[in-house]
Amino acid sequence: MNSQPARSLAIRAVSFVLTLAFLFLLAIYLLRELERRVTYHPVKVPALQVMPAPKTAVDVWFKSQGHRLHGWRFRSEAQPPTGTILYFHGNGGNIANVGWVGEKLGGLGYDVLVFDYQGYGHSEGKMRDERDVYANGEAAWRFLVEEGGVDPARIVFYGQSLGTAAAIDLATRKPCAAMILESGLSSSSSVASFMLPWLPSWLHRFAKSQFDSARKLPSVHCPVFISHGDPDSVLPTDEARKLFAAANEPKELLLVPGVDHNVFGNAGDAYFQRLAAFIQRAMSKSNQETFGRVLNHGEHREHGDQSLSGPRVPRAPRG
Repeated sequence: MNSQPARSLAIRAVSFVLTLAFLFLLAIYLLRELERRVTYHPVKVPALQVMPAPKTAVDVWFKSQGHRLHGWRFRSEAQPPTGTILYFHGNGGNIANVGWVGEKLGGLGYDVLVFDYQGYGHSEGKMRDERDVYANGEAAWRFLVEEGGVDPARIVFYGQSLGTAAAIDLATRKPCAAMILESGLSSSSSVASFMLPWLPSWLHRFAKSQFDSARKLPSVHCPVFISHGDPDSVLPTDEARKLFAAANEPKELLLVPGVDHNVFGNAGDAYFQRLAAFIQRAMSKSNQETFGRVLNHGEHREHGDQSLSGPRVPRAPRG
């Protein structure tokens, strides 16, 4: 005679569990939708719309995961080049925003490849998660090595903001001469704690993209140069310190006051020369005892270098 109340209680219990499960799945869906909106800000260019290459660059195309990716390949003003820089841009815009970076690096004696991730610029497809970022980065490396005939030992990975995650991941699997990490992140969880302090940290593990760069860096064995604005309104300066702590020697950390998230655009010629000197040391392998220094603005003056200041240029899209 107690079967009816028991059955009713069981139904309520099952309904409660199903409701909790539904709310949890809804929360995960909303979290991942928020993650996607925050992480990727591509500017797509219609296929028939011309995106003219800078005068020192040519259009190149290569495939990744069945999608055609578009890039610009810059030739050094001096030939043969000192090396080749594979540049990974941030999460916003497209290569039209960083063409000037390729021109500047080309003027310093390097061939440069800048490219758009899938769904950016003229590149086909749509960015879904970090696996696409990594696959696109490897496709760019293969293009340089297999189609361009570039010696992997003469390639420098240069990542900016989100692009640092692509550079680090690729460096765990493919050889390179050196790596530059500018305005980067140590992990998506670390950034989420800064941007969304109200979000419980245990939910971070359900994000579709972890970008766990600090965890990967101990597997990278090449000279590493890390730079960051101090302060940085987009990614906290502590992200650079976390990356530096995780990286193997030889390594350098440069914190630049007053440049915010756009170090390359705002730090001036002294920064360009610092990068060139770092790459030359990495290429020669002859002065690696000079690595491992933590550099800041004041220390540049102490070592007789020019101040990291100069004419500012328009900022690239956030990220």
